[in-house]
Amino acid sequence: MFFHLRKIDWILVIIVLVLCSIGLFTLYPLNVFLFKKQLLFIAIGFFIMIGMSFFDYRILKNNTFIITALYLISLFLLGLVLLFGRRIRGTVGWFDFGSFSFEPVELTKIIIILLLAKYFSMRHIEMYRIKHIIISGIYIGLPISLIFLQPDLGSIIIVLCIWLGIILIAGIRVKHLLVLFLVFLIAVLSSWLWVLKDYQKQRIIAFINPYTDPLGYGYHSIQSVIAIGSGKLFGKGWGKGYQAQLNFLPESHSDFIFATFAEQWGFMGVLLLLLLFSLLIWRIIEIAIISRNNFSSLFSVGFAILIFSQSFINIGMNIKILPITGITLPFLSYGGSSLITLFLGIGILQSIKTKL
Repeated sequence: MFFHLRKIDWILVIIVLVLCSIGLFTLYPLNVFLFKKQLLFIAIGFFIMIGMSFFDYRILKNNTFIITALYLISLFLLGLVLLFGRRIRGTVGWFDFGSFSFEPVELTKIIIILLLAKYFSMRHIEMYRIKHIIISGIYIGLPISLIFLQPDLGSIIIVLCIWLGIILIAGIRVKHLLVLFLVFLIAVLSSWLWVLKDYQKQRIIAFINPYTDPLGYGYHSIQSVIAIGSGKLFGKGWGKGYQAQLNFLPESHSDFIFATFAEQWGFMGVLLLLLLFSLLIWRIIEIAIISRNNFSSLFSVGFAILIFSQSFINIGMNIKILPITGITLPFLSYGGSSLITLFLGIGILQSIKTKL
């Protein structure tokens, strides 16, 4: 056991725990009750990570039945939540268990990474065949359809980023990539004309010019930019962010925790946060580079894409370069489902690392 613990990537663990600590310190002045719950989620996630490090990831690599079963379970949960889930801000994506809730889409992201890593690790020498792009597209298309019914466009974007990133690493041909790009443009245009609901279109319009509806759809963007700008170089200090403390900034504990942090610690604090995320992603990429098989490499890359895309989208919507999608900031935003499943992913990475 001691030898196993020595092989764990403790630098990766420390980076994750520092990010979690930043989230806790940002959360405490806002809501002590949520702070305590988040601390519990971190403790649960940490033990899950350590436990998963003892699990032999090669069982997943070599057993198609397990991956398929996990995939079907994720589809079942995504369908079930549409029938029995709790509606929050117009989205039905959570199972309610009293003081706690579970968001199955977060677990689905990890399962999709496992599924794609398994699929392409078995067929990487056949990536010149477009049928593998189509089949893998069907695999992600089923959960995306269910996620769209919630609706959760942010998670759909994350899943698409994971899929595109993995097929690029697996070796997609340039002409197939161009075809995908054309299909994407057609899908975006079709979605705007026939699929997106009025409130979703309003969010995009408010993103372009939030002052068209400053007290409605544009309110979040305006208050977020004000909070970040008021932090200036060194911030207002811990617990002294007026936008968040006085509740001018909505969802300051979850979707807009980056703006809350920036208001308290300013530009220098933001630089530190971006450095930590960069180190986290680089450490994961290093595991992908030294991995001994395609499955572990593709899983590591897929998980790095998950962290990067989710961070990029969250920070982008906080600074008003992207529309508001409801995506949380990894390891910082309040929420047990996202945090615990991220720790689960880190645990699989540790399993890969310890088996080298």
